[in-house]
Amino acid sequence: MDKPARAMPSESAASSKAPPLSMHHRVVLSVMMFLQFAIWGSWVIVYYPFLTNRGFTPAQATSITGNMFVGAIISTLFAGYLADRWINSERLMGICHLVGAGLLYAMTLLTSPDQYFALFIVTFVYSLVFNPTLSVINSLTFRNVPDGERDFPGLRVLGTIGWICAGFLIDNIFSGKTAMADGTLIPNTIATPGPLYQAAVISAIFGIYCLVMLPKTPPTGSGAGALDFLRALAMLKDFSFAVFFVITLLASIAMGMYFNSAGDFLGKGAGVEKVGSTLAIGQMVELLLLVLLPFFLKRFGIKLVMAVGLFCWALRYLLFAHGGPEGIGLWFAIVGVALHGFCFDFFFAAGFIHVDKTAPRDLRASAQSLLGVLVYGLGTWLGTIACGVLNAMYKDGENINWFGFWIIPSIVLFVALAAFLVLFKPTRTESAA
Repeated sequence: MDKPARAMPSESAASSKAPPLSMHHRVVLSVMMFLQFAIWGSWVIVYYPFLTNRGFTPAQATSITGNMFVGAIISTLFAGYLADRWINSERLMGICHLVGAGLLYAMTLLTSPDQYFALFIVTFVYSLVFNPTLSVINSLTFRNVPDGERDFPGLRVLGTIGWICAGFLIDNIFSGKTAMADGTLIPNTIATPGPLYQAAVISAIFGIYCLVMLPKTPPTGSGAGALDFLRALAMLKDFSFAVFFVITLLASIAMGMYFNSAGDFLGKGAGVEKVGSTLAIGQMVELLLLVLLPFFLKRFGIKLVMAVGLFCWALRYLLFAHGGPEGIGLWFAIVGVALHGFCFDFFFAAGFIHVDKTAPRDLRASAQSLLGVLVYGLGTWLGTIACGVLNAMYKDGENINWFGFWIIPSIVLFVALAAFLVLFKPTRTESAA
């Protein structure tokens, strides 16, 4: 099996003299990022309360929404193998999103608890076709830009903008409230399948866009030998990459906990009324830092940047542990949300760049898929499970002891940070300038 490739000096020289990204490619790839995350941002956050409002039990709703993470574990590696060996990346993405549009529409028709098993199957199949695109889109981008470290963050920021715009769009298109059976009025965004319709339309448009507009990105491998995701796993023989892999798993668990419980904490533990707008603070910071990420990587190197990101994950949960509904506790909660930009950009976005620099050229799609399994699949799924365990441990009647809930992941992440600083060794081309 091939050993993990370390960037050669010639690569560093080429990178430093890389030509600018053409305006055509910048526009095409920016629109790609925007639409990709606009699909996800249209429905994923509001789907769980929509299901419970329709009469699904919390256990049923959790199992259905959890399909997104389980599907990532199963399908993402195989998608990387296909993109590396058998099918153009843009064609794979186009097919996935066109099929996904049909499945999202099917989800709008399955809204009764009596249809639980049918909905479970449809959402699981959808997770199998959507999740691979999260990794393939990264490998396609890196293949079509002169300098991934320089160009990727500026393109990826459009994904965050797409997510935010999708949220504003559903709030405006599906404004107003719907009366439930008991007379309670709830927003249409969590009472109707409207967000799913929006996601289906965007997915269909994006599928056609991928097939027509994206640059041709053929496979780079020969199609011979063992499955490439097994060869990508062999990169773990490199001790430093194995350290990166394990620490990324822990950070992904932390991210899963944030997505699952941050809104609940803000509303119940910190007394925040406008939870959605408050969570958007983190996305705004993410926008700014993604643009600045190339500067920080060049100035401080991959290790320090990722260490700062990991530190912010640990600090965020320490702040949440001391958060409360008033005074300094409320500010702790809001600052913890604002740290999302550092947490995601400095650790995860930088991590995808690190993988692109260390993986062999013909395995980069599979290596990105391997990381995608960790970030969007296994780690996030384990984070959801961890939330359930901690909820059970620290539930006191109708309330939760949020200090106990958040202090445990904070301690784990501080330990992970110490291990990362001692054990992780970046390649020579990833060191600070």
